[in-house]
Amino acid sequence: MAMILRILFIAAYLVSFFPLYAGVGGVKHQKVEVEAPFPMDSVYLCVFPQKDFPITRYGAKEGGKVLNTKAIARAVDACHRAGGGRVVVPAGEWLTGPVHLKSNVNLHLEKGAVLSFTDTPLDYLPAVMTSWEGMECYNYSPLVYAYDCENIAITGSGTLAPRMETWKKWFARPQAHMDALKKLYEMASTDIAVEKRQMAEGENNLRPHLIHLNRCRNVLLEDFSIRESPFWTIHLYMCKGGIVRRLDVKANGHNNDGIDLEMSRDFLIENCTFDQGDDAVVIKSGRNRDAWRLDTPSENIVIRNCKILAGHTLLGIGSELSGGIRNIFMHHCDVLGSVRCLFFIKTNCRRGGFVENIHLEDITCNKTGYLVGLDMDVMYQWRDLVPTYEERLTSIKGIHVRGIKCGSADYVYEFSGDKRLKPKDIFVRDVYVDKAKGASNRSRNVINLMLDNIHYSQIRPDVVSE
Repeated sequence: MAMILRILFIAAYLVSFFPLYAGVGGVKHQKVEVEAPFPMDSVYLCVFPQKDFPITRYGAKEGGKVLNTKAIARAVDACHRAGGGRVVVPAGEWLTGPVHLKSNVNLHLEKGAVLSFTDTPLDYLPAVMTSWEGMECYNYSPLVYAYDCENIAITGSGTLAPRMETWKKWFARPQAHMDALKKLYEMASTDIAVEKRQMAEGENNLRPHLIHLNRCRNVLLEDFSIRESPFWTIHLYMCKGGIVRRLDVKANGHNNDGIDLEMSRDFLIENCTFDQGDDAVVIKSGRNRDAWRLDTPSENIVIRNCKILAGHTLLGIGSELSGGIRNIFMHHCDVLGSVRCLFFIKTNCRRGGFVENIHLEDITCNKTGYLVGLDMDVMYQWRDLVPTYEERLTSIKGIHVRGIKCGSADYVYEFSGDKRLKPKDIFVRDVYVDKAKGASNRSRNVINLMLDNIHYSQIRPDVVSE
């Protein structure tokens, strides 16, 4: 009897320490507290019913030759109709087209499982509602896609590995592709209905995302690996609440950001490894009129204990930020290889929006061009490709960088504000650079730039400031 009472006591303690909240369709939610230097709602871990739906039960064939798109769709549908559970992908190579998730479905990749996505564009039709660099449109289906779902997950130690031959050809931007971008930009700038923005046509060649979750709630991405991607790798678009943890992401192609959170809120990203051809972790909030229409900022996002092997930046803000970005906290992350810039905020005079209350703390970096950057005139090819329909400046304030240790850097910071609406209240503290090449730090059109305890071995003392 004493042993039984002890077991009951321990069970009650564990339930009180890790409370489970009833969810939808049998999915429960476990509260996860997240510390941040701003008020933040709790995030919740989805706990799915212990019901498995192996894709082999629905006709999937292993070996990388038989197309399993329909079999996987049948498994997803069965899991959804049963109230939730795991769609299980066993060990082996499984060829498929797009996988469309539904509410209460956990796509579980067992050890040794490889979902090998085709690179045949016709497999990704009909077009679905998605976005391209901050502009909503109908385009080729992302390889893994969900729209307006809740309680969705991808878990397990398997791998998502798209075949890349066609998508690599689409990395180039020939005239037909640039004309398509111009057309989409014009439609978005003149309030053409999203349903009429059909981009999966002709030689437009707008590559699909690898994972694109659109307007979803309670997301879990856990433990799996990614090997290459046609476009942005993980895109959480207008999503609310979720956890991304223990992912191994490698995609070294064109526009291969690691994870983009766009107009999303209440997320924890932790213990991931990124090896990217573009930025590693990116916070965005839509482009121009589309974002002003949607009016949904990205906010309350914590990134911690991640490792970056390569990328353009460790943390990028923008340049699509017209809906606003606030309350972002990245800490205890390590750049093991090199990045062009550790932390970079970019916008331009067409964006509007705001950036405020951003914190970067306790970061180590092997090598970077510079540590902290801000530029309010970043337009890339758009400067001459399309006209400026409307000017709106971006308000930037409350940027906090502290506790940075770097092995090698050209210089520490470069801030280029807009004199019409100057960024303000930027704090850079406790920065240590072992080897600096001697280039000058620069600050233009910034109000209240506070520097404290910055040490480097070799850098010219002159600071260009206006």
